Amino acid sequence: MNARHLLCAAIFAVSGLSITPAFAAQKTVTLDIPGMDCEICPITVRTALKKLPGVVSATATPETKEEVVVYDDAKTNIKQIINATTQAGYPSTVKGAKAK
Repeated sequence: MNARHLLCAAIFAVSGLSITPAFAAQKTVTLDIPGMDCEICPITVRTALKKLPGVVSATATPETKEEVVVYDDAKTNIKQIINATTQAGYPSTVKGAKAK
């Protein structure tokens, strides 16, 4: 194999390592979930959210009926996050969204 083929093979192999676009970022959104009123509710909501690609973490505060979700905006978005909680039986609205 000559040097040119070796260089092309190396570039091709390394290019697969960059999976996430440079403009992707982790973001945080806080959801108000009024129906989250028992000890099992946060578990159900977290399980639904963790099924979404790109959700890094989901942390509930049952006392305030809020869920803080950290997600990769290249893989999911707020609309999909809200849809996931709604499909799990817990409709939600955005309390705040910010770049992390």
